[in-house]
Amino acid sequence: MAKPEDTLTLETTQGKVVIEMRPDLAPGHVARIKELVREGFYDGIVFHRVIDGFMAQTGCPHGTGTGGSGKKLKAEFNSEPHVRGTVSMARAQNPDSGDSQFFICFDDAPFLNKQYTAWGKVIEGMENVDKIKRGEPVANPDKIVKATMAA
Repeated sequence: MAKPEDTLTLETTQGKVVIEMRPDLAPGHVARIKELVREGFYDGIVFHRVIDGFMAQTGCPHGTGTGGSGKKLKAEFNSEPHVRGTVSMARAQNPDSGDSQFFICFDDAPFLNKQYTAWGKVIEGMENVDKIKRGEPVANPDKIVKATMAA
């Protein structure tokens, strides 16, 4: 069971999504996500890239997939499999280019294993993730209304 401080709640336009963060897998990424949540960085951010049967991506302040918080993270690839509900960092070609963007897997995506930093798992509200509008880019996208952590 996750410690309360490792529980991230996303209030989205489709409902609540609760993520158990895994500092045991990716301590640097979890620490940075927590910093960004405390700063309110994710509040109002859209799901800009949503591919049916694959994943929903968020965390770009521009809503286009082109931006971040400005702080690149060293990759923390691990052996956690990318399965339905896995939360993992998006990145560019460079393995150490993860920043603030992350994605939630709709289905198993074993081709991502050990290539992306998995840092959490949806433990509640996966049905709300399933309702997020699809598209690349998404027309009238769903968004994170507010991101909070249990104290």
